[in-house]
Parts: sequence; structure tokens; C-alpha cells
Amino acid sequence: MIEFWTAALAIALLLYVVLDGFDLGVGMLMAAAPDEHRRRQMLSAIAPVWDGNETWLVVTASILFGVFPLVYATLLSAFYLPLYIMLAGLILRGVSFEFRQKSIRRKRFWDACFILGSFVATFVQGMTVGALVAGLPITNGYYAGGAFGWVSPFAFLCGLGLCLGYAMLGAGWLVCKTEADIQAMAFRILPKLLVGVLAFLAVAFVAALGLQLRVMERWLERPTLAAFPLIGLVATCAMFRAVGRRQERTPFVCGLLIFLAAFGTLAVSFYPYMVPFTITITIADAAAPRSSQAFLFWGAGVVVLPITLVYTLVVYFVFKGKVEMGAGYSNDGSDRPPAETRARIGNPS
Repeated sequence: MIEFWTAALAIALLLYVVLDGFDLGVGMLMAAAPDEHRRRQMLSAIAPVWDGNETWLVVTASILFGVFPLVYATLLSAFYLPLYIMLAGLILRGVSFEFRQKSIRRKRFWDACFILGSFVATFVQGMTVGALVAGLPITNGYYAGGAFGWVSPFAFLCGLGLCLGYAMLGAGWLVCKTEADIQAMAFRILPKLLVGVLAFLAVAFVAALGLQLRVMERWLERPTLAAFPLIGLVATCAMFRAVGRRQERTPFVCGLLIFLAAFGTLAVSFYPYMVPFTITITIADAAAPRSSQAFLFWGAGVVVLPITLVYTLVVYFVFKGKVEMGAGYSNDGSDRPPAETRARIGNPS
């Protein structure tokens, strides 16, 4: 049971990072869109999937609450403030996404809210990961760092790095889903974002060595960790090549591989700790009683997880393909541009 729920937690967290990551990235990249038509097209690229992507965040929190309650309690004690800020950013995104399609004179305001919410949610997630890597102040199994014990220059650096990473994923998604101006813009931005991600990884590695973080000791204990950066390096080279050849699907796939390599590096580095590197909070110590795990298995494990996964796959299959030029992103088509505008941009229907 412990192995099953550990794998389920890892899969749910990875799916949230890569799926919600690219739509948060598109939200941040909207700041580079020069006009309403391009912003609408960018929103159309994520409209069918962005809300469902956040389901995996709920699944992750539910597994922690039900199966690893000690981890849930410890992390919430440390991250109450950043989690509230992250949720505020996600809520702001949802509200602005819906309100802008009905607004006539304040679309730019709601666009700014959507962009801000995307930046805030991403930055806080990155700071949270950075705080975990740097190590939380844990005493006798309890968090002892106060409201801002998670704040550090390294965590701040990781927040900026994740913004670059999500933006890279978002640009890859726009290359897949859009055409003309937006796709060209994404192709132009991708190499710069990739260079930014590589620069962040280099600075973070040097900073971790300088701060003598315990996570770096794992590289000596587990040399097989080098396989994950190697995967990331191959994916990086493939992305540069794909952008140069204007390949449409490869950049996004390469971005996924880069995130998979980073996720694998952290997961193997942390194992068997759930909260690194606290002896009292290993996977076995943090797990709920076997009876609780079995009870949740027949509900969440057999029903909820497969249904959520199938739903996600179906949505991406149904809404595959390019976004139409001039298409709206609302269900009722109320945000579609006037007929003369659609004709001018090449979609008179």
C-alpha cells in the first residue's frame, strides 16, 4: 500500500507541475502579447484544459491529507502563508479568465489580473520547492521556523527559476496549438527562455554547493542521479534544434522531458524522506495506518484516480489540433470578434 500511494502521489504531483505549468506559463506570456486578438488566441489555446489541470493539485493535497497526514500537517505548518498566496493567485486567474470574456471596457484590467495571478502562483510554488531543498527548520518532528521560516535567498531564486521554466513550457504549448503571429512569437521567445532556465540551473547548482545543502550529498551517495541531468541535457539540445527547424511538437515534448528530469532528480534526492532531510518524516513513518490506506484505496485509488486520469486524456484528445485564427474561448462564443474583424484576420466564418 505504501508503495502504491507513494507512486500515486508522485504521478499526481508531476501531472500537476507539467499540465498546470504550461497554462500558467501561457498566462505569464500574455504580458508579451501586443493586442486583444493575440491575447484571445493565447487564451483559446488553454481554455479547454486549464481548469481541469488544477484537478491534480487537489488530488495531490487529498493524498497527502489521507495517506500521509504527518507530512500534510508539517508542510501546512510551514507553508500556510505561501499556500494562501498561491491559492489567491489561482483564484484571481479563474475570476479574471471568466470576467474578461464578458467585459467590454476593462479587458486589459482582467488581462493584467490573469497575468499577475499566473506569476504569483508560479513564483510561490517555486519558492516552496526551494525552501524544501534548502531544508525546513524541524525540531522533534515539528516545524519550528515561524511564519517566514521558509523564506531564503535560495527559495527566492527557485521562485524566479520556476517562472522561467513554466514560461518555457507555455511557449512550447503555443508553438503546438497556434499559428501565424503567436506561433512566431513563441518560437522567438523559446530560445531565450531555455537559456534563462539553463542559467538558473547553473546558478542554483553553484548556490547549493556554496551553501553546502544536504541535497548535494546525495550526488556522492547516489551517482545514478547523473542520469537525470543527462536526460535534461539531451532534451535541451533537441529543443534548440527543433526551434531552429521550426518543428511544432518537439519543443513542448522536450520541455516536458526537462521537467521530468528535474522532478526525477529531486524525487531520488529526497527519497526516502517525505520532508527532506528529517529522520522522523520518512515515507514509512509518515504513512497513515494500513487500514486507512486500504480504505482509501478502494475509493480514491480504484475509482477517483483512474477516472481523473481518463478524463484528462479524453479532454486532450478531444481538443487536439490547432486553435483557429480569430476563435473565441468562451463556451457561448460571446467573446468572438465582429464579423469584419474575423474576415480581416482570415476567418470570415
